[in-house]
Amino acid sequence: MSGAVKAYIGLGSNLADPRGQLALAIAALGRLPSSRLLSVSAFYRSHPMGPQDQPDYLNAVAKLQTTLAAEALLDALQAIEQSQGRVRERRWGPRTLDLDLLLYGVQRIDTPRLQVPHPGLLQRNFVLYPLQELEPDLVFPSGESIKECIASCSPEGLERLDNP
Repeated sequence: MSGAVKAYIGLGSNLADPRGQLALAIAALGRLPSSRLLSVSAFYRSHPMGPQDQPDYLNAVAKLQTTLAAEALLDALQAIEQSQGRVRERRWGPRTLDLDLLLYGVQRIDTPRLQVPHPGLLQRNFVLYPLQELEPDLVFPSGESIKECIASCSPEGLERLDNP
């Protein structure tokens, strides 16, 4: 794939069979045009980041190789969310599926629709630990290594699960 970049997608679900939701999303990522799904981390159970009156989440990270532009990839991710019944009722509330564009190559993007690296990425254990599985020597566009970030990010409340 000439001109392709590696993109990392955060996946999360805590409604309507979260394991099944992640499996469907991974299959949909594998069908994205001009893209190739390279790998997916294990699933992790985590406590909700926002309101605690909701079920725990299942999270994972997927690595893609893509020639889609960042905003076109965002559109595709949002279409997958919609196809799986995503409803945006409240910030950090429960959801059938959340797909976040975490990293897009080494680019920094700051538009009204998209911020990459994803805001909060470096402080979220449910993203950093699965991301480290895929890229143990990753260096973020900020120059920080994933090893440095993991060292200051507790795994408390995070449980690695065996994938089916």
